[in-house]
Amino acid sequence: MNSKKFSRRDTLVLGLKSSLALAMGSIGLSAKAEEKKLLIGYWPIAAGLPFYAAVDRGLFKQAGVNVEAVKFASPNQVVEAMIAGRIDGCANGVAITALALADAQSPGSIKFTCMNYANEKYILDQVIVPINSSIKGISELAGKKVACGPGINNVTLAKAVLAGAGAINAQVIELPIAQILPALVAGQIDGAYVLEPTAVIGKQQKISRSIGAGVVSKYVLGDNLPWIGGAAALTSKTLKEKADLINGFIKGYAGGVEYVRKEGMAANQYLKGYTAIDGDLAKEVPISGYIQYNEVKAADVKALQRLFDVFTERKVFEKPISALTLIYKQS
Repeated sequence: MNSKKFSRRDTLVLGLKSSLALAMGSIGLSAKAEEKKLLIGYWPIAAGLPFYAAVDRGLFKQAGVNVEAVKFASPNQVVEAMIAGRIDGCANGVAITALALADAQSPGSIKFTCMNYANEKYILDQVIVPINSSIKGISELAGKKVACGPGINNVTLAKAVLAGAGAINAQVIELPIAQILPALVAGQIDGAYVLEPTAVIGKQQKISRSIGAGVVSKYVLGDNLPWIGGAAALTSKTLKEKADLINGFIKGYAGGVEYVRKEGMAANQYLKGYTAIDGDLAKEVPISGYIQYNEVKAADVKALQRLFDVFTERKVFEKPISALTLIYKQS
């Protein structure tokens, strides 16, 4: 096996050395009730909003299914836990390329039930610079230091955005998300490719300003295609072994999506407790767009396939991955 390729796959999927402590028990529940529970992992970012709302509004319980939310420090850890069979699936916000790569190791093992997307209307991704920077456009970051969040998914997209915008020879630096704004203040970096709420926090604290929004859609995918960057998903093992819970889960999750669509940013109240977003900050965090499995159109498949092809072109994916085969189909 090519060691370089293995290293990339290991970064996204096979890092099972990390400790994944999951609370499997719950006081007062019988053993039979435990068997009927769905453990759903989430990364604490805004894109998981439909899931948070569905849990807190009791939509899963109304649909007759017991769902437990399990928090992880990174999307890769969520995917690792799914691969290991420690959780049944994930909420929106988990990197769709990480999920796709995991499925490539065992085709048919993961199915997307709801996807989240961003574009110039539904803003998730931005390029920011220090508030007093003289830089006005992304191309001016050529040859400069640009930070992004950790992981090959963020690095790949940051490099693709910068290249697409004409920022030649920009140096991409991985940083923990919490360190990006302090690094801007300290002058250690000249700009950053970030996901919300980092840009909103930077604006509120008068640390940074945006020089481009919806940048993956604009500079990487083109043709006005949305960036479908994350997904809620279930494992094939769960679909088979807990088949009697699936319809209830799908119904409850759909209720969360419809609530977010109807209420818009007012739904951000449910970010509290699941993310670090609260108070005045929650009033400004943009809402992602959502596509449920039964709403997928040809244009959506095209957009997702284009994203996957970018990762193949950049040698992150060992071979082409078909987007259509990963989308859940109700039997």
